[in-house]
Amino acid sequence: MTDYAPPDTPLVILHDDHEIVVLNKPSGLLSVPGKGPELADCLLARVAEAFPTALLVHRLDRDTSGVMVFALTPHAQRHLGLQFERRQAKKTYLARVLGRLEPAQGTVDLPLTVDWPNRPRQMVCHATGRPALTDWRVLRAGDEESRVRLMPQTGRSHQLRVHMRALGHPILGDRLYATGAALDYPRLMLHSEELRLRHPDGGRGIRFRAPAPF
Repeated sequence: MTDYAPPDTPLVILHDDHEIVVLNKPSGLLSVPGKGPELADCLLARVAEAFPTALLVHRLDRDTSGVMVFALTPHAQRHLGLQFERRQAKKTYLARVLGRLEPAQGTVDLPLTVDWPNRPRQMVCHATGRPALTDWRVLRAGDEESRVRLMPQTGRSHQLRVHMRALGHPILGDRLYATGAALDYPRLMLHSEELRLRHPDGGRGIRFRAPAPF
């Protein structure tokens, strides 16, 4: 991990009620604290200052921005946690990737596991990897880059980043998986654009969106 310099920006709250709070996480901020006091600043800690009962449900990579939901009660944490575990919560991401991604849509089905000598990197491994599925749809394509919508069907660590690299189209600005010209960007061009789930109180379907800042 590079030197940690999280953005000093106010919380962007998309929704809050008696069970949940939904935020737009900025790029560069950890979801949860890392090891050591220098990595204590994170979205969970910031949320807890405003919502003292906040509980973690899921994570986004440090350099990924976008929609995150936190539970405000143990019941909500259990309810939401099961939705993520059972793949009932649906996430949609927006990404800019290197080159012209073709065809216009498809699915990546490549198992992933940790690359132990190079942690925290992950890698494709057909022998020991866990199943990982990502659907993609191209929104705009050019010779230099493509703008794509990514819909993960599983929730493996770095899944979208490794899958795009495996296709030969790494996400722009990805310090772990991109090389060369693809690194010449101020941030990781990956944003959690939409989250759909069932509310812990009553089970009604709800959707939260945050437009990509790039």
